[in-house]
Amino acid sequence: MVHIDKSALIGKGHHRECYQHPEVNNLCIKVDAPGNPKENRREKKYYRYLVNRGICWDMIPAFHCVIETNMGPGSVFDLILDEEGAASKSLQHYLSSDNKTAAFYDRLSASLHALKDYMLQQRIVPMTLKPKNILCKKLDCGDFRLFIIDNIGNSDFIPICNYSRYLARRKILRKWQRFEDGILKTYRHDPALQQMLAANQHRS
Repeated sequence: MVHIDKSALIGKGHHRECYQHPEVNNLCIKVDAPGNPKENRREKKYYRYLVNRGICWDMIPAFHCVIETNMGPGSVFDLILDEEGAASKSLQHYLSSDNKTAAFYDRLSASLHALKDYMLQQRIVPMTLKPKNILCKKLDCGDFRLFIIDNIGNSDFIPICNYSRYLARRKILRKWQRFEDGILKTYRHDPALQQMLAANQHRS
C-alpha cells in the first residue's frame, strides 16, 4: 500500500483529489473524493480503451495502473511538469494573469490549435473542456504544450462515438466550440484574447 500525505495535494475537483506520488516525482495519484466512488472507474475504463487503440499520449497524461493507498484505490498518471521541473500551471492560471503579452497570445494560439488537431486526430472525446482542466507545460523555447488532465471520456450511455470517426469528430468539434464560447464569455473584457480566438476559428 502507498501512503499519501495530504500535504502532497496538487489539485482537487468535485469528483477526485490529485496528489504527487510519494515515491516517484513525475507521477501523480488520483483518488476519489468522499462520496464520489465512480469517477476513477469511469476514467480507467476509457483510458484502457485508449490504450487498446494505441493512441499517441502527447497531450493527455499517460495512465499507468491502479494502486491501493491509505485513501482508497488510486489511479497513477504522469505528472505534467514544465521542462524546468516545476509542476505545470493551468490554462486558467495563465488566462487570469495580468502579465499577458503579444508573445503569450501567439504561443497560446498555436498551442490551442495543436490541442484541437490532436483531439481530432486521436479521437479524444472529452466530457467537458475547461481552462482549469488543461495544463500548460512550459517548454525551454518559451512555447506551451497543452495537456487535458480531467473530464476525459465519452459519458454517453451508448458510446457510439467510440466506434465512428465521423460522430467522434462532430462531438469533439461541438465540445471545442463550447469551450471557446466559455472562454469568450469569461474573459469578454480581454480584446486580444477575443481576437485570437476569432482568428483561430477562421483558421479552422
